[in-house]
Amino acid sequence: MIYHYQVYIRIWHLLNTLFFLVLILTGLSMQYSNPDTPMISFSLSVELHNICGIGLTASYLLFFIGNWISGNSKHYRMERKGIMTRLMTQLRYYVWGYFKREKHPFPLTEDRKFNPLQSFIYAIALYAGVPVLMLTGWGLLFPETVLREAFGVSGLLLTDLLHVITGFLLSIFMFVHIYLCTIGSHPIKNFKSMITGWHDTHEE
Repeated sequence: MIYHYQVYIRIWHLLNTLFFLVLILTGLSMQYSNPDTPMISFSLSVELHNICGIGLTASYLLFFIGNWISGNSKHYRMERKGIMTRLMTQLRYYVWGYFKREKHPFPLTEDRKFNPLQSFIYAIALYAGVPVLMLTGWGLLFPETVLREAFGVSGLLLTDLLHVITGFLLSIFMFVHIYLCTIGSHPIKNFKSMITGWHDTHEE
């Protein structure tokens, strides 16, 4: 048993999940629902979306500060030498090796919380995707702070497009992340680890 997930990580993870689910539902409702039969009323969608956006910002700051203080950020750093080989090895395991019951190429250890593909994608999502999502979200909340025009196009329109595209990509990331969490010796093993903080390396 390895203690991998500190309390602040578990709290952040739970809050992040709740905020993201509400943001996805309200975002879809605002973008695609029929005005006559909305999934959620437009005014309520806007209010909930704004509240959860603010909550996501606070949650992310908790994560960022906690990572910096605890040293957890080391798990998101990758050695460049041989990175493509490691990424392809892990990808092959996910799409082929796992179903052939092959041994995991990068099992978790006390010093390695994530496999190479996880470290790579998590770093992009958490250090690029989420900040872009938050900054564009705050820009839409306070449109007077957005550039009036950029490249001959409305700055507000560009901010909105970037916000929607980033939100869509992070939504895909979230659902793929949930699916990959079921991969292991038991489908609920990784979810249990996020609740207790302890990861069982048995049959890893």
